[in-house]
Amino acid sequence: MRTWPRSGPVRTWLLSGLADQSLQHEGPHARPAEHRTHAWWKVMCLTGVDYFSTLGYQPGIAALAAGVLSPIATAVLVVVTLLGALPVYRRVAGDSPHGEGSIAMLVRLLSYWQGKLFVLVLLGFAATDFIITMTLSAADATAHIDENPFWPASFKGHEVIVTLTLLGLLSAVFLKGFTEAIGIAVGLVGVYLVLNAVVVADGLWRVVSHPAAVGDWTTALTTQHGDPFMMVAIALLVFPKLALGLSGFETGVAVMPHIKGDRSDTEDRPAGRIRGARQLLTTAAVIMSVFLITSSIVTTVLIPARQFEPGGAANGRALAYLAHQNLGGGFGTVYDIATIAILWFAGASAMAGLLNLVPRYLPRYGMAPTWARAVRPLVLVFTGTAFLITVLFDADVNAQGGAYATGVLVLITSAAVAVTLSAHRRRQRGRTVAFGVITAVFVYTTIANVVERPDGVKIAACFIGGIIAVSLLSRLYRAFELRVTNVDTDPAAARFVQECARRGIRLIANEPDRRDAREYRAKLAQITEDNDIPEGHDVIFVEVEVTDPSEFEEALRVRGEVRHDRYRVLVMESSSVPNALAALLLHIRDRTGRRPHIYFEWTEGNPALNFLRYLAFGQGEVAPVTREILRQHEPDRGRRPHVHAG
Repeated sequence: MRTWPRSGPVRTWLLSGLADQSLQHEGPHARPAEHRTHAWWKVMCLTGVDYFSTLGYQPGIAALAAGVLSPIATAVLVVVTLLGALPVYRRVAGDSPHGEGSIAMLVRLLSYWQGKLFVLVLLGFAATDFIITMTLSAADATAHIDENPFWPASFKGHEVIVTLTLLGLLSAVFLKGFTEAIGIAVGLVGVYLVLNAVVVADGLWRVVSHPAAVGDWTTALTTQHGDPFMMVAIALLVFPKLALGLSGFETGVAVMPHIKGDRSDTEDRPAGRIRGARQLLTTAAVIMSVFLITSSIVTTVLIPARQFEPGGAANGRALAYLAHQNLGGGFGTVYDIATIAILWFAGASAMAGLLNLVPRYLPRYGMAPTWARAVRPLVLVFTGTAFLITVLFDADVNAQGGAYATGVLVLITSAAVAVTLSAHRRRQRGRTVAFGVITAVFVYTTIANVVERPDGVKIAACFIGGIIAVSLLSRLYRAFELRVTNVDTDPAAARFVQECARRGIRLIANEPDRRDAREYRAKLAQITEDNDIPEGHDVIFVEVEVTDPSEFEEALRVRGEVRHDRYRVLVMESSSVPNALAALLLHIRDRTGRRPHIYFEWTEGNPALNFLRYLAFGQGEVAPVTREILRQHEPDRGRRPHVHAG
């Protein structure tokens, strides 16, 4: 267990909960993270502030991209949502119910450093998606503020300052607590959906009661695109531009740990939580699909095409335009306030997703400082990043759209690949084919989006590069950290140590080769001669078998064996030889009250290259690294185990 030094009130507040979270690690001895859970529909509102808020700009994007074909293109989006993204993420919810999302499903296919690098790349795209969600939504909220007729003209032209203020307020909510975020989200989503229902219902009534408007639309449709097959083909081609309407699925599974499950739920199979997550995903997708289709119809039929153009009154705010025009300035202002509020808070789902994903991967991999397990420091880091992005892009919604769509599509595509491989491993042939088709659709959409808006990949590459650089520096900085969570010894190993404790505990570090009697006899003779150990002293050989050197935290199991009827050997499996040896020495000291001695043979070769071998492969410069780990963990020289090298 880690012990944290006393600190001031600010540090204590920032790192609240960190000491408890330090005990949460993967493996058989893991203690699951505890969250205050909520009903699935409340958590849906948290993810819905992102998903539903796209109604603020999605109809305008569709009209601008597809023109009179907007309802058909939106229908394609709805089909992909209900028959593509929804089945994929319902499967992800079942296969990865602890909030890791599709990333965890893919990581299981890879190990060692390539697996860690793959995680960092996917986290880079996730960061692109989630951070840009925060900045783009806040910038769009600012745009709605500027367009409102009651907003003072003297305040216009200060979009960056207003956007930074909105991001700061969002950060303050999460610094206060997650429960407060849930409560705000429920209220915002409820009010926003009701207001949209009023605007859309009024629009549909006007469409039905003004057949001339419908006639104008159908005439334009047949004039510009006479062939129905050509209409569908064009709708498919413009579909990637509408991909922002798919946001919200990844955060829906990322916040699964906050969904209240059944009392009978277990950590291995939380059936109630999975069922709640699937209800969340399905309900959100159905609600959004209804609004997407109906809003596309009313905005395309009732709003002149020129108003969707940049500078037009409906550009990026089609439903707000109808609210002001058809229901009056008072209702329009109320609608604007609700839209601004939900766009401001749309970043909450992204912040919640990041706060759940980052601590599950980077600190456990040793690729983030230990404080990254605490919520408040991460909130400040993510907010600072969002501030930087806002300033760099001058709070421009259009400039950030490509990066947002890229992040969304890459994550959905990776999820589709993950569930396809999952179905294939389980020999579910029909589902493998179905998910394979869905994967092909998302691959096409992602490639088309990247070709048309390559700036999204460039921004994502910056995030990926930054995450990899910080991760490698953190891993280097934490190179000498004792990262064994606990040590378990079997009865034989415990007996070996207790027998030696009566006289003196002397361990010999042995790199196993053939493990025959000659090897142990030669090693004992060499260590005895190099260190001038008197004859007759009991010794125990210690051997560490390196498993996955890319792992950082782990539980250590020690088993005792007697080989060739003479030599006692403690055998361990670990990602790092020095860490395992240091943890064993401290464990023996604490159990017996005696300071053990361990004897090494100096490693041949260049020390710098051997240190790099330690960082990459968990072995190399074993003797000095073991001693340094002990020195950092135990500053009292009078209690530190002895390390000898000869």
